[in-house]
Amino acid sequence: MSQEYGADQIQILEGLEAVRKRPGMYIGSTSSRGLHHLVYEIVDNSVDEALAGVCDTIHVTVNPDNSVSVEDNGRGIPVGINHKSGLPGVEVVFTILHAGGKFGGGGYKVSGGLHGVGASVVNALSEWLTVNVYTDGKIYEEKFSRGKTTSPLTVIGECDKEKHGTKVTFLPDAEIFKETQEYDYSVLRKRLREMAFLTKNLRIELHDTREGQERNEVYHYEGGIKEFVAYLNKSTSPLYEDIIYCEGNRNNVYVEVAMQHNDSYNESSYSFVNNINTPEGGTHLTGFRNAITKTFNEYARTNKMLKDSDENLSGEDIREGLTSIVSIKIEEPQFEGQTKQKLGNTEARNAVEYLLSEQLTYYLEQNPDVARKICEKSIQSQRAREAARKARDITRRKSALDGFSLPGKLADCSDKNPKNCEIFIVEGDSAGGSAKSARNRATQAILPLRGKILNVEKARLDRVYGNEEIKAMITAFGTGIHDDFDISKLRYDKIIIMTDADVDGAHIATLMLTFIYRFMPDLIREGHVYLAQPPLYKLEKNKKVWYAYSDDELAKIIDEVGRDQNNKIQRYKGLGEMDAEQLWDTTMDPEKRILLRVSMDEEDASDVNLTFMTLMGDKVEPRRDFILENAKYVKNLDI
Repeated sequence: MSQEYGADQIQILEGLEAVRKRPGMYIGSTSSRGLHHLVYEIVDNSVDEALAGVCDTIHVTVNPDNSVSVEDNGRGIPVGINHKSGLPGVEVVFTILHAGGKFGGGGYKVSGGLHGVGASVVNALSEWLTVNVYTDGKIYEEKFSRGKTTSPLTVIGECDKEKHGTKVTFLPDAEIFKETQEYDYSVLRKRLREMAFLTKNLRIELHDTREGQERNEVYHYEGGIKEFVAYLNKSTSPLYEDIIYCEGNRNNVYVEVAMQHNDSYNESSYSFVNNINTPEGGTHLTGFRNAITKTFNEYARTNKMLKDSDENLSGEDIREGLTSIVSIKIEEPQFEGQTKQKLGNTEARNAVEYLLSEQLTYYLEQNPDVARKICEKSIQSQRAREAARKARDITRRKSALDGFSLPGKLADCSDKNPKNCEIFIVEGDSAGGSAKSARNRATQAILPLRGKILNVEKARLDRVYGNEEIKAMITAFGTGIHDDFDISKLRYDKIIIMTDADVDGAHIATLMLTFIYRFMPDLIREGHVYLAQPPLYKLEKNKKVWYAYSDDELAKIIDEVGRDQNNKIQRYKGLGEMDAEQLWDTTMDPEKRILLRVSMDEEDASDVNLTFMTLMGDKVEPRRDFILENAKYVKNLDI
């Protein structure tokens, strides 16, 4: 029976009801990510004051009750009456969607909070929110609850006439954020540090006052994005000492570019518009790439590093081992969608391309040693790329001749629908043999690898294509890699890395993740990559068996079954120690197993990239520091 649909069924959501009804439309999700997004929205407003040149300090405090306070020394939100609404400016900003000083009219020349929804959305999704404004020697206060005013704007005291700014304190609503209301200090730290890098001379202080977690950090970078590049390159050896920096204004677009090559083989480019990360790039990044490709080719030919008969260097060749930040400020950015993933303004491309070409040409003429090093690295990359192309073509021809030649060591599954299938990547013949015997032959494929695969963080593309273990994975997955990657050809819905639960196993898993991250990152973005979780212990007593996946879990089982001489405890040192039945019951049975999905948040792209460079790069000191800093989180590994 169909439901009646007429005019009365059309709902009209007034005020901020729409935000509470569909919060995901405004903050992405109501998970931990959305929770932290509330803080960013309020901080963005304070950063906009800094971009306007009227604020130089922002304090972010996580309070004991897990509420958050954001205070700046900007102009202070206007407290006068807005004539269109008849409400104080503060109340308009916090209770009306798409209201603010960022739609023209001179309030802000550039702004990240373009859509004017930030403050009101945070208000709508908070159990309570209090705003204080310091201006003209007075302290104003207004209180809200779930988007509605509970206490009108009033003067609650006096302050020094020199004091000015805004303080917003809010408590996320447990009715909305059901998964968690607990703020993660490390997540806040990453984002605030990035904001400070992007806003030269802005001081951001982060304070955690929760019991047992008290700490304070200050982020202040006079060098701005130059220091950002230095930070991102700290786990590599720079090719030259300088960080190349260009800045300027063209057609009302302010452009900043900082870049430096290192000894790695991977490009790390990040782009921002009005301090907003644009992970999918856009016209500003296109302008950057056009400029460096054109400029370096002209330099190499003028200085006879490329012969007339040589092909031009590709952009990919020139950007090998390049870490770069492209940051622009523009009055009316045109983003693709509310998520602001990609910039569309053509004037941004023209401004970046013109300014960078001009200033980079001058820099290379003034610094021939740096220019020579970059060109030589690019030419080596070009040769390696050509060798990789030949290796790839040979692989393609072999596949064509063989029909579709899967690696011989692969035990494939019989079901041909990728949605039903999964592949286990297993290290060693012993574990591979157990897995092949244990598997469901219809839907589970097994690919055993011999030893540790190539560390792709230290290898060019030609060596990657020449490595037998990596070629086996590429062929089995079916997607191709790098420029040839096509996720529609993926042969398995789940790629499960199954290694021993020890240090060696963790290292092998990290090598595999490094390969996938560098050459098939969409497999991670689309949620196809998993880590198997084999048990650490088997406890047997009176013919009953329990499996424990951690030391804590083993202790709990022993407490339950009792401690006596009948307890037989086995510590598994490798998957090969399990027989097929045990491996199926504990690690491979979809009904019982534990899998960890590998995920990647684009907002944390620079930190993810830096982690792989730190763990798998050449420099020892950053890796040692990373291990010492994170050792407290590691359990159950035989170290």
